[in-house]
Amino acid sequence: MPPEIRDDNGHLLRELHGVKLADILDYLVAHYGFVGLDERLPLNCFAINPSIKSSLTFLRRTPWARAKVEALYIELRTRQLKK
Repeated sequence: MPPEIRDDNGHLLRELHGVKLADILDYLVAHYGFVGLDERLPLNCFAINPSIKSSLTFLRRTPWARAKVEALYIELRTRQLKK
């Protein structure tokens, strides 16, 4: 279970309260880029002609992949907020 890290609004980060999938993906792409995302989560939506739109379509239809993306976001934000 992740530690009880809270965001700027006081919500538990692991609950993703009010965070849209599009915002999560934008944040991860800005931090890692599509190449870095593909290295961490080898998904075709990050490797073959990647775009935010096509990745969102895939992630919305694929719950297991969405869960992995959300977990990566929580891990990254937790590390950043601990600093």
